[in-house]
Amino acid sequence: MLRSFLAALHFLTRLPLPPREVSLEEVGRAAWAFPAVGALIGLMLAGTDWFLGWLFPLVLRAALVLALWVALTGALHLDGFVDCCDALLAARPPEVRLEILRDTHVGAFGVVGAVLLLLVKCAALQVCLFAETWPALLLAPTLGRWAMVYAIARYPAARPAGMGRTVREFVGGRALLGATLLALIPLVAHPLAGLVAFGLTWLFTALFARWVLRRIPGFTGDVYGALCEAAEVVVLLTLALAGRLSPMQF
Repeated sequence: MLRSFLAALHFLTRLPLPPREVSLEEVGRAAWAFPAVGALIGLMLAGTDWFLGWLFPLVLRAALVLALWVALTGALHLDGFVDCCDALLAARPPEVRLEILRDTHVGAFGVVGAVLLLLVKCAALQVCLFAETWPALLLAPTLGRWAMVYAIARYPAARPAGMGRTVREFVGGRALLGATLLALIPLVAHPLAGLVAFGLTWLFTALFARWVLRRIPGFTGDVYGALCEAAEVVVLLTLALAGRLSPMQF
């Protein structure tokens, strides 16, 4: 279990860990631990925000926490989101979209998508932090990575070979069950809003997958990353709304 968690930590973060090569097979076998990595990221973000609260005003705190969020993952999922904006929003045949996903260059859709994503994330963080809804920092990265595991287990890969296909071979019902149980644990930090966020994350994942499968034959590594980023936004918006509502409602 510890070996799988460390493999997931190596793959999903840029933490200063002892160097080691992680194969795609190991990543697939470690998929159940993805939400645990998300929870660890969330705890680091929450601790950083608490510290920054002594030094900086709210707007700057939110921006710095978001910058750390991107740095901890090495912009891994953000890069996938950018590539998906370029490929899936373009009016092109599926085979061309798959080629665009392979392209390392960034187009207009990708730039605009990244800017809008980061703006919405930063604004939602400000609302959450202002309302002292700190569990948003814990739940968003956790549920974002659970969404990836769900998509890996439930939806086809786009190519007969590649990262998405290789990882998917090792992700089944047991991995999804383990990931789901892990994802539910942090919900105790904000039970009702957390359950709503979990339900909305599942719904968004299903709708996102339906949208993707209309454009390309299945998921790729970039699409999983885009799903993680978008699911994090769903959770942040849910918790931001919870912070705006009265305690009697959430």
